[in-house]
Amino acid sequence: MEPEIKPKNRIISRGVLIWARDVAIALLIAIIIMQFIKPTIVREHSMLNTLYPNDYIFLSKQAYTFGEVKHGDVVVFHSQLTDEKGVKKNLIKRVIGLPGDTVAIHDGSVYLNGKALDEPYTKDGRTDGVMSEVTVPAGELFLMGDNRQQSTDSRSSDVGFVPKKNLIGKAVFKLFPFNDMRVIK
Repeated sequence: MEPEIKPKNRIISRGVLIWARDVAIALLIAIIIMQFIKPTIVREHSMLNTLYPNDYIFLSKQAYTFGEVKHGDVVVFHSQLTDEKGVKKNLIKRVIGLPGDTVAIHDGSVYLNGKALDEPYTKDGRTDGVMSEVTVPAGELFLMGDNRQQSTDSRSSDVGFVPKKNLIGKAVFKLFPFNDMRVIK
C-alpha cells in the first residue's frame, strides 16, 4: 500500500503546475508577438515632425511578407552607415520611389514619375536642392526622411537606393510618449 499524499502537498503541487502553465503560456505569447512586432526607439531627427528622438514605436516585421511596399510607408532598414563605435546603423525613412519609378528634385518639390508630390508630412513643407531624375532599380527603393534638411537618405551616396531585402519592418504605431500615441502615417 502506497503512502497517502497529504492534502497540503497536493495543494502546493497543483499551485506549482498552475504557475508553470501560466509562465509557459506567457512565454509562448511573447515569442509569437516578437515574430510579428519589433519595438524600436527612434534615435535621430530625420523624421521630424512625424517622429521625434526617443519616440517608442512598433514595427510590423511581417508587413511585407503578406503585402507590398507602398509609396508613403515609413520603414526601418539596415544601412551601411556606422555609428561612432563602428556598428552599422538602422535608419527610419519614408518610401518615395518604388522599382521602376523616376524621382527628381527641383523647385522645392520632389517629383515622382514627373508629378510633384504633395507632402504635408515634411518638416519644412519643401525639399531644397536639385537632384536630376533617377530611375529606381528593380528590387530597390528610394527613401527620404521627413526632415529633409537633416536626413541622410537615398539622395546621398552614403545610403543610395535601398534593397528591399534590407527592410526590417514597417513602422505602424507610436506608443510613447503616451500623449501622442497613434498609428503612423
